[in-house]
Amino acid sequence: MYTNDEILAKAKELGKMMAETEAVDFFKRAEAQIHENQNVREKMASLKSLQKQAVNFQNYGKEKALGMVEEKIANVEAELDEMPIVDQFKEAQGEVNALLQMVSHAISQTVTDEIIVSTGGDLLSGETGAAAANSTPGKCS
Repeated sequence: MYTNDEILAKAKELGKMMAETEAVDFFKRAEAQIHENQNVREKMASLKSLQKQAVNFQNYGKEKALGMVEEKIANVEAELDEMPIVDQFKEAQGEVNALLQMVSHAISQTVTDEIIVSTGGDLLSGETGAAAANSTPGKCS
C-alpha cells in the first residue's frame, strides 16, 4: 500500500518530468515572445479593458452598449488571432494541454484497470469481480 504523501511525491516528480518536455519548452518560448511583443501586449490590455466594460454594461443592463463593446472585443480577438506569434502560443498551449490530458487519462485508466484486475474482474467488459459475481444468472444475493 502507498500513502497519499508517497503518491503526491510521485505526482510532483511526474510534473517535473513533464516540465522538461519539448512541448513545455515550446510553450515557454512562445509565452516569452508574447510578453516581449508590444503590439500583442497593447491588444491584450485593450481586450482586458473591453471585457471589464462588457461585464459592467451587462450588470447594469446596458444592452446597446454591451453589443457595441462585444463587437469591439470580437475585432481585437480577430486581430490577435491573425498574428503568427499568437497562433504559435495557442499551438504550444494546445500541446501542453494534450500532454496533461494524456497523462491524466493514463493514470485514470491504470487505476480502473488495476481495480478490475485486483477484484478478479474482466478488463474486456470493464466490470470488476464484484459486478461480475452479482450479475451471474441464477445467483441470489
